[in-house]
Amino acid sequence: MTRPSGVPRPTAVSGRATPRSRQPAAPPANPPPISADTARQAFLGWLEQERHAAANTVEAYGHALAGFLGFLTRHLGGEPSLTALADLQAADFRAWLASLTTDKLMASSRAQHLSAVRSFYRFLDRRHGIDATAIRLVATAKVRPALPRALTVEQAVDVAGHVGDTEDDPAMQARDIALFSLLYGSGLRIAEALALDVRDAAMLDRHAALTVIGKGAKTRTVPVLPAVRQAIKAWLAVHPGAQPDAPLFLGKRGKRLDPAVAQKVLRTYRRLAGLPEHATPHALRHSFATHLLAGGGDLRSIQDLLGHASLSTTQRYTAVDEAGLLAVWRKTHPRG
Repeated sequence: MTRPSGVPRPTAVSGRATPRSRQPAAPPANPPPISADTARQAFLGWLEQERHAAANTVEAYGHALAGFLGFLTRHLGGEPSLTALADLQAADFRAWLASLTTDKLMASSRAQHLSAVRSFYRFLDRRHGIDATAIRLVATAKVRPALPRALTVEQAVDVAGHVGDTEDDPAMQARDIALFSLLYGSGLRIAEALALDVRDAAMLDRHAALTVIGKGAKTRTVPVLPAVRQAIKAWLAVHPGAQPDAPLFLGKRGKRLDPAVAQKVLRTYRRLAGLPEHATPHALRHSFATHLLAGGGDLRSIQDLLGHASLSTTQRYTAVDEAGLLAVWRKTHPRG
């Protein structure tokens, strides 16, 4: 039978109810508070994934914040929430810093911990609107930079002339003598020396100086003493595949020498020669500056040779020289 026009088709009847569209669940009226440790984990994830911070930085910040939250748990009598973090006053932060002093953390470590907590609060301000005024009122611990530790003239000359004794291979002996002679003779950073290519050393026959690239990609020209030029020439004579674009200092596998290998060479030699523990590649740079200053060099010239951006950095060596003079005075003066 035909169905009249306009009459809807009847719906089949079954025992199953017609499904209804689902409505999204309403959020709870009072969501549970976010714990401070959850916020800490979110901050560390943000550091790593969005800020691309180094793994060591993330680990150090995580350690500092774990200690901070542990202190707050004891200080407040329970695990802190975001609300508790927002309610902290400057006095609470100073109490935390005082606990770090009680735990015998150095000023530099306390400053690093405070920096981590400040970064954490900036993150909380952006993500959760937590006011970071209180933490900004807390002064950073003053950190006095450590004085450079130089070798004596005799010790530095000994390293430059005999550090090759740790190797049996004559080529590696020549390499190490050339490298450490250059560090002491021209005051280079280890990274600056290892970045040199053969073509850079080839210029020594005409200019008796090297152009090096320092921090901030800044270039400077450093003079090279005849003894150092001779050591580099002896190394180039046995340098495998000394093409102009080849690294000046090579490892045993033919690649550019790694700084860790150079540090290990000097570590081995200082134990062999009975040198102090601070005899490192960088100590040769300190020795270069200290010995120039003791010999009458002026600070401005030494600043240029070292590639320091600020004269105040070079001025640290005056304290080293004064300490040495005071030691000589106490030892030799009749009333010392």
